[in-house]
Amino acid sequence: MVLHDIERRMLGALGSPSDPDRICEETGLSPDQVRRGMEWLRHKGLAEISEERTEVVSLGRNGLEALKKGMPERRLAELLGAGPMEMSRVQEELGAAFGPAVGRARKSGWLSSKGGMISLSGRPGEIPGEEALAAIGAKSVPRGSVPGIEPLLDRPGFITAGHESSYLISITDAGREAAASRGEGGAIDVEADAPRVFAARRHPLREVMSEVREAFVALGFEEVRGPQVQSSFWNFDALFTPQDHPARELQDTFYLDGMGPGGDIATAEQKKRITTSHRKGWRYEWDEGESRRMLLRTHTTCVTVRHLADGAGDGRFFSLGRVFRNEKPSYRHLAEFHQVEGVVAEKDASLRGLMGIQREFYRRMGLPRVRFWPTYFPYTEPSLQSMVYDEGRKKWVELFGMGVFRPEVTRPLGISRPVLAWGGGLERVAMLKLGVDDVREFYGNSLGWLRCR
Repeated sequence: MVLHDIERRMLGALGSPSDPDRICEETGLSPDQVRRGMEWLRHKGLAEISEERTEVVSLGRNGLEALKKGMPERRLAELLGAGPMEMSRVQEELGAAFGPAVGRARKSGWLSSKGGMISLSGRPGEIPGEEALAAIGAKSVPRGSVPGIEPLLDRPGFITAGHESSYLISITDAGREAAASRGEGGAIDVEADAPRVFAARRHPLREVMSEVREAFVALGFEEVRGPQVQSSFWNFDALFTPQDHPARELQDTFYLDGMGPGGDIATAEQKKRITTSHRKGWRYEWDEGESRRMLLRTHTTCVTVRHLADGAGDGRFFSLGRVFRNEKPSYRHLAEFHQVEGVVAEKDASLRGLMGIQREFYRRMGLPRVRFWPTYFPYTEPSLQSMVYDEGRKKWVELFGMGVFRPEVTRPLGISRPVLAWGGGLERVAMLKLGVDDVREFYGNSLGWLRCR
């Protein structure tokens, strides 16, 4: 077995089980070299590595501030040591620590207030957790080594808990043989197996998109596409969303400054009918200027409903594309994501039939357990919410919403037959299929994650 110089030097230092720091001292190797050598030796069966995890604590943001300036109650007592003070002045001096300091001081019974003034009614002794704060200091320490830490755990931002790992490296019998031979001589086997590297592949989210498309095409649907930039008319007005609805405000929608629709947003007849529908339904004067505002679409229903309005006729249609909403990114939400939405415009269309379509779609996506329950959506009535059972997490998860388009949506667009509609986030389907807990993982560009999917 041919060994690297790092491996030979490490094997020579492993007369007895050692930790990485000791190996660094004995071999002169850097910590990074030792960590690399540990993995090489473990992979070749020349060394065994055991890990011991220790629960540790350190000071959080508020704890570090208290370490530097003193506990909030201690600072309050020092301020009032010379006599009563105006509450506003104390609040100015203590800043964010004012509330916790006054609350705990009153609870302990050594603070009194009257007429906007506060004063000491006693002297605070030892403040619970004060010694533990000093014992922890600016370092991480084993949790069990700090007595009296419990009061600090009740204070927000004072304590951060975590784990530290320590490693012990032991040489194996094969490692002793390799050390005795010094890993010299022999030849490199150029035909030995090497790890398979996939230089390129489709993104997992793209693969789920392809599966979704295949599922709906197999169910008789035709895909329609439209631009990501839409007018407020098709994104909101055509779906009977009032022009003063909160969803149309800047906190939910990305509007585009300095951009117009570049022509008519709809036919004169469509605008006339939409105007009448809004006046009668919402009892206000519909403003065409508002409907001409351009935005990044908040859903893809604007694509399918316009397809119907332009005379698509009977059929099943779906749209899959990127949408944009002004939301704070989190493990469940993004400001831009993908939605899959569709409509069924057929003479005998029924809500029961739509439920059947959704059940079959979920089954094809590997999600066989489905539930429906009544709910409310602005432009469908009746409306249903679907839930699928997540086998990995052992719980029910909300997915697509669905229902029958209200007459206020279909009639102004010249559609007389019933229209079934449904839609939801595609990333949520992908999270269930791939076992992903954080939607941001799809956009993290981790090559290791992408290759293993």
